[in-house]
Amino acid sequence: MIQLAAINGKKAGTEWLARRFPVGIGRSSRNEICLEEEGIWDRHAEIGLRRGEGFVVATLGEALASVNGQSAQEAVLHNGDVIELGAVRLRFALSPTRHRSFRFREALTWLALAILCFGQAALIYWLVG
Repeated sequence: MIQLAAINGKKAGTEWLARRFPVGIGRSSRNEICLEEEGIWDRHAEIGLRRGEGFVVATLGEALASVNGQSAQEAVLHNGDVIELGAVRLRFALSPTRHRSFRFREALTWLALAILCFGQAALIYWLVG
């Protein structure tokens, strides 16, 4: 998953999480990220996932964009990159990972070790006694 955060404009401070790709960015409500700032087209850009390259932002039609101050029709994105579309700046980031709890597995492991130790003690008692 990726996270986009608006740095400026009407939606400054807003964050979007993207789980499916491509992610459409533009003025139209059909986009996953809808921005109504100056210079934003109805379908301005898309962020997609390309095998072997990673996440790529590409403008649609003759729309303009820049990544880290460098104008680009298409660019590979890295964690922390700033995408400028019209009057809006968005920070691209990989979303935080969720850590799964392993308490149940850990409890089963300790239980198995306890049973193994008890079984060995019982075997030794049976063989010696």
